[in-house]
Amino acid sequence: MSDDLDTPSNFARHLGYELVEWREDYARYEMPITEFLGNRGGIPHGGVHATLLDSAMGISGCWTGDPEVRKTALTLSLNVQYIGRPSGTRLICEGFRTGGGRSTFFAEAVLRDDTGALVAKGTGVFRQRTS
Repeated sequence: MSDDLDTPSNFARHLGYELVEWREDYARYEMPITEFLGNRGGIPHGGVHATLLDSAMGISGCWTGDPEVRKTALTLSLNVQYIGRPSGTRLICEGFRTGGGRSTFFAEAVLRDDTGALVAKGTGVFRQRTS
């Protein structure tokens, strides 16, 4: 991921997830599964799943194609379906803008691990802002 397209937030750097692909209506984040992300059961906390889904969906609607024109998104609504538990070493989240207008958009995302196991799905509503 090129720095001129998106600079990771302090929160993203702290948790260790990074944007690895981004284009119009699509974004992909990846994150290594580390011990400090674990819940009491030893698997990544549900908040980690929600964070990745929210981040991928939000940025999927912010592509401009021009590094000089930056958009951000605010989450208006976030729904998460927890489906399975990861068994791999990385979490991979793909977000897709599915519709909307000039300032509000809809998105969905799928979270898998690097073995292909389905971990969670999400939907959301976002408001675009131009920085």
